Amino acid sequence: MQPTDDRSSWFEGKGHWSSVPDSDWNNWKWQLRNRITIKSDLDGLLTLSSKEEDGFAAALNKLSVGITPYFANLIDPNDFLCPIRKQVIPSIEESTTSNAELKDPVGEELDMVVPGIVHRYPDRVLFLVTDRCASYCRYCTRSRMVSNAQDYGFHPSLQSGLDYIKSNKSIRDVLLSGGDPLLLSDEKLSYLLTSLAEISHVEFVRIGSRVPVFLPQRITDSLIEALQQHDNTWMSIHVNHPNECTKELYNACHKLAKAGIPLGNQSVLLKGVNDNPDTMKSLIHRLLMMKVRPYYLYQCDLIEGSSHLRTDPLVGVKIIESLRGHTTGYAIPQFVIDAPGGGGKIPLNPNYLERVDGGIFHLRNFEGKSFVYDTGAVATPKKKKLSLNNLS
Repeated sequence: MQPTDDRSSWFEGKGHWSSVPDSDWNNWKWQLRNRITIKSDLDGLLTLSSKEEDGFAAALNKLSVGITPYFANLIDPNDFLCPIRKQVIPSIEESTTSNAELKDPVGEELDMVVPGIVHRYPDRVLFLVTDRCASYCRYCTRSRMVSNAQDYGFHPSLQSGLDYIKSNKSIRDVLLSGGDPLLLSDEKLSYLLTSLAEISHVEFVRIGSRVPVFLPQRITDSLIEALQQHDNTWMSIHVNHPNECTKELYNACHKLAKAGIPLGNQSVLLKGVNDNPDTMKSLIHRLLMMKVRPYYLYQCDLIEGSSHLRTDPLVGVKIIESLRGHTTGYAIPQFVIDAPGGGGKIPLNPNYLERVDGGIFHLRNFEGKSFVYDTGAVATPKKKKLSLNNLS
């Protein structure tokens, strides 16, 4: 399935589930109850490759399979290289690991101060509130933990997390993640947001979620009400490919935006999914149409069994370079590597600053043309003496 630049066309419909009543299809709990979790669930929907057949068996001890009917409907059943398929259907290639790959690729365990709280940056914390997701991405950074297929035994203590945040006045920014926070009940999510709103030094709460992409039916009026418990609630969603930008997701994002919740997007650079300029350009344009600001493009982390999905980081740099000057700056994400071992996010940018000679900056623009910015030529203008004659 090729990405489309026809921005007037947005996929919608129930496809394989056309006989399901709208009342069920639009119910997020029905979607969760009817997820594809085992190989036989795909009978009659699509044919698996031999690598995928073997991948289902291997997934039992690595990362569970879970695909909502809504998202499964986006898979091209006739294309083994379908970019949606690559993200959620397991492959035996996940069983191949290298010495560079890690269970905890970005070193979160090193900065986990209490169960569920990762305090790496001075003024903000990551608050892991659940180990469950609506669907499971095969490149998941927390594959050691989410779905509990590896018996990690993650049991977040919401109260100890809140107590830690309350006791550390340097924390002004809290990111709720997991797993996926939007799988919590409206009541539990409301409790969390209200509790955070009552901590005076917390200025900013972000929710990291792929639920709107896997399960746009979850964006209900009661969820919106829960999200509005905090004046500064933001949300980062996770869209990797333009074919994920459906009419349902469009409507869900507009609903969130109209409720006053700013939206950003975090993509992961994935081989055969979005590792070319045309696909990325189509994606970021659709995101803006959905009122979502492209925020980060991540180099795929060194997760065990993910080498078949990772690209050379220079591919990401070239993609950013292909976008700069050819679309609005609002649409261009920051390409980063989340450094192994807990180094945090490190940006990788095309080199537009060629050299500096004293106060003279030699610059290159998006067309490859050279320009000079001479700081010595910037002088402070003499102030005019004000009089009635030079006032207008």
